[in-house]
Amino acid sequence: MTSDVLIIGGGVIGLAIAVELKLRGTNVTVLCRDFQAAATHAAAGMLAPDAEIIQDEIMGKLCRRSRALYPEWTRKLEDLTGINTGYWACGILAPVYQQPESAAACDSPAYWLDQAAIHQYQPGLGNDVVGGWWYPEDAQVDNRALAQALWTAAKSLGVEIQENITVEGLIQQQGQVIGVQTNTGVIRASHYVLAAGAWSSELLPLPVTPRKGQMLSVRLPDFVPELPLRRVLFGENTYIVPRRNRSIILGATSEDVGFTPNNTPAGIQSLLQQAIRLYPQLQDYSIQEFWWGFRPATPDELPILGTSHCENLTLATGHYRNGILLAPVTAALIADLICEHKSDPILAHFHYSRFHTQPSTAPMLTHSANFTNGHRPVLSPLPNSPLPDSPLVIAGKTFQSRLMTGTGKYRSIAEMQQSIITSGCQIVTVAVRRVQTKTPGHEGLAEALDWSKIWMLPNTAGCQTAEEAIRVARLGREMAKLLGQEDNNFVKLEVIPDAKYLLPDPIGTLQAAEQLVKEGFAVLPYINADPMLAKRLEEAGCATVMPLASPIGSGQGLKTTANIQIIIENAKVPVVVDAGIGSPSEASQAMEIGADALLINSAIALAQNAPAMAYAMNLATVAGRLAYLAGRMPIKSYASPSSPLTGTINT
Repeated sequence: MTSDVLIIGGGVIGLAIAVELKLRGTNVTVLCRDFQAAATHAAAGMLAPDAEIIQDEIMGKLCRRSRALYPEWTRKLEDLTGINTGYWACGILAPVYQQPESAAACDSPAYWLDQAAIHQYQPGLGNDVVGGWWYPEDAQVDNRALAQALWTAAKSLGVEIQENITVEGLIQQQGQVIGVQTNTGVIRASHYVLAAGAWSSELLPLPVTPRKGQMLSVRLPDFVPELPLRRVLFGENTYIVPRRNRSIILGATSEDVGFTPNNTPAGIQSLLQQAIRLYPQLQDYSIQEFWWGFRPATPDELPILGTSHCENLTLATGHYRNGILLAPVTAALIADLICEHKSDPILAHFHYSRFHTQPSTAPMLTHSANFTNGHRPVLSPLPNSPLPDSPLVIAGKTFQSRLMTGTGKYRSIAEMQQSIITSGCQIVTVAVRRVQTKTPGHEGLAEALDWSKIWMLPNTAGCQTAEEAIRVARLGREMAKLLGQEDNNFVKLEVIPDAKYLLPDPIGTLQAAEQLVKEGFAVLPYINADPMLAKRLEEAGCATVMPLASPIGSGQGLKTTANIQIIIENAKVPVVVDAGIGSPSEASQAMEIGADALLINSAIALAQNAPAMAYAMNLATVAGRLAYLAGRMPIKSYASPSSPLTGTINT
C-alpha cells in the first residue's frame, strides 16, 4: 500500500478532497483518467444556488453552505499556489422575456427589477427583456483557473497524482475494497474515494450518466476600453459569464448522448441564438474557443455522497451542474468522514441507498419455495419421482430448479413477480444496462424481487464488443453486491453486434470469457449452437455453455437440436438451452435430449397469461428432465403391437 487514501478521479471534486485530506495529514494518491474531459471543463464557474432556484430544500442548503465557504477557500488556494482562481462576487442577473405574475412577492434572496430598472442596471440587454431578478449573493469562479490551482496545490502539498490511469474495476473481498484494477496494474490503499464523475457507473452500479455540455467563448474587442458586461446573465436556456480577462463564456447544452464527443453545429447554433437574443452585442465579438465535457447526472439531479456498501469506500460523485459550486463543502464533508469518522447529518439525504430503497408499487416477491398452506409449491427437483436426481450445480452453487427466467418484456412489474413465483425458478437474469438506465419496464426492478431468495444472474445484454461486455459484467457484479449477494460472481455473457438477428459474436464472446474468467467470474456464455465454440469456452473455464435453440425472442422452438445434442454429449459443464423456446412442449423436448437447464423469458412474458405460462414451463422442465432420466423407448421404422402375441385365444 502506497497511500492512506486513493481517490479515483482527478476533476475538481477529486482534487478538492485530495487537498483537504492532505492538509489534515493524510497520505493521498489521485488517479486521473483524462483531466481535460472532466466535468470541470464543461462549466462556466457560476456559483448560483439562488439563481438556479434549486427545488430540493436540503440541496439548496448544501449549495448555499458551499457558496459561503468560497471566499476563504479560494484565498487559501491562492496563498498555496499564487494562482488567481477568478473568484468574483459579481452577483447574477436573471433577465426574463415575460412578466411574472407575482414579481413583488418573491421570498427568495432576490430583487425584482422592472424593464426600466434592468436595462439601466445592465445596458445592452435585448429588447425582449421585460425585467429580471437580481441575485446579489451569487458569484462566479474561473473553473479552469480553479482546477489548475487545485492541481498545483495538490502537487505542492505532496499528493501523488497519477495521470492517464483508467480504473477498470474495484477488487472487493468481504465488504472491503482491497485494490483497484487499472490499465497499469493493481493499485492498493487503506481507503478509497470514488470521485470519477460521469465514469462512476463503470465501476459501481450507481445511476450516474454522462450529460454532454457544449460551450464556447467569445472575446471582447481590444478597442472596447471597459467591460460592458460586469455580471453573469442567467437567461432562459442560456447563461453568459464575463471574465475579467475579457473572455465571455456562453453555455451550455445539456445532451443525453452518452460519451459522444465533440462540438456540433446544432449545439453551437442553439447557444449563439439564445445568447445573442439576450445580449445582442455578442454577435459582433470574435469567437475564441469551442469545447465540451460530460457532467455526471443522477435521476434526481442530486449528488451521491458518503459511505458505500464497502467499509473503506466513500462516494463523492453525481454532482451534475453543481460540481464547481459544491467542491469546497464536498471536500470538507468527505474529509470529516474519512479522517474523523464524523458523518454530517446532511449526508443522509445524498446517500446512494436512496436509489435502492424506493417502495415498489407491487408487493415484494416471496419465493414459492417458502409457500405453504395451499400455495402452489415448487415442482423441483422431482416431486414424488420414482427416480433419484442430483441438483443443478453451477460454479459450485447448488440449485433445485432447472428453469431460469428473465425480467424483460412483461406488461407490468406485478405480472413479472407472479410469473417468477409460478415458474419456481431460483435463478433470474437481469440486464445490467437496462436497470442502470431505468429502461421502461425496469424501473424499481432491483426493489421488486427478494434477492435474498433468488440468485441474480446479471447479463451483458446490449453489449456489441468484448470490451463493453467486460465492463458491464464488472458492473453487474457490483450490482449484485449492493443487493446483498456479496459472493455472487455470476455473469451471463452476451456479445451481440448483430442488430437484426441478435446472433452472438463467437470471437468476441470467447475473448470476453477468457478475460472474465481471469477476473474470477463464473461465466455463463450465450452462444450459437456451435460444438467447437462450446468446447473452447469450457476449456477457457466457463461455468456453463448456453447454446440458442433458435434466434432470441423468435419463439421458433428447437432449430439446432442436432448441434445441441453434440454439445451435451461432449460437455463436462452444465448445458443451458437459451433463446427461441416458445412453448412447454419445446421446453420439455430440450430437457428430454439431456439439457441440464433452460432459460426462458419471451415465451413466458409475451404469453396472454404470463403466470400460467410460467407454471406450464415449470411443469414441462420437470417432465422433460424426468423423461430424460427414464430413457425413452427406441424409435423403430416399423410397427410393434403394444399387446403381447403369446398366450392369445384362438378363434
